[in-house]
Amino acid sequence: MKSKISLCSSRGGRTTGRGARANGFTLMELLIVMAIIAILMLIAIPTVGSLKKKANDLSAIQSIHTIINSENMYESTYPTNGFACSLTALGGDPKSGPPSATSAQLIQPDLASGLKSGYIFSVTNCSKINAGGTDRITGFTVTAIPQTVGSTGDRAFCSDQSGIIKFDPAGGTNCTQTLGQ
Repeated sequence: MKSKISLCSSRGGRTTGRGARANGFTLMELLIVMAIIAILMLIAIPTVGSLKKKANDLSAIQSIHTIINSENMYESTYPTNGFACSLTALGGDPKSGPPSATSAQLIQPDLASGLKSGYIFSVTNCSKINAGGTDRITGFTVTAIPQTVGSTGDRAFCSDQSGIIKFDPAGGTNCTQTLGQ
């Protein structure tokens, strides 16, 4: 007599076999989990982008404060020159020697380069008077413009020797709205 081979075996009183479920997740369960993760990512990614822009904005505002303070220190240190008309004059490497009118070492190198946290900084519109054959800078404008409007920042910021920071909501240099401090 021939014996039949059973596809089912008995373990602990339970029958397992072809119809039994294997350990692990089904393809449908994995797809559902992946869909949930994708939805969460779609919600989180724009939030992360807006937080980055907000951080860049705050950094730009703080950098303008730093430049204004450095300009005031520069003017008191080099009164015959007045204010500095460039970021490189406010910057400088301490290893290159003592501070001078062309390298005052008042701001960090990243800010002196004009590029920091997604913004482009510059000192422009320098007004000067000629006193005794020497030009003395009596006024300036500091601008911070996003490298890519909408990506690295939405607003541009401007200030002058008065220290009042204004902004342009379009990201240009037409700073007309006063920043609420």
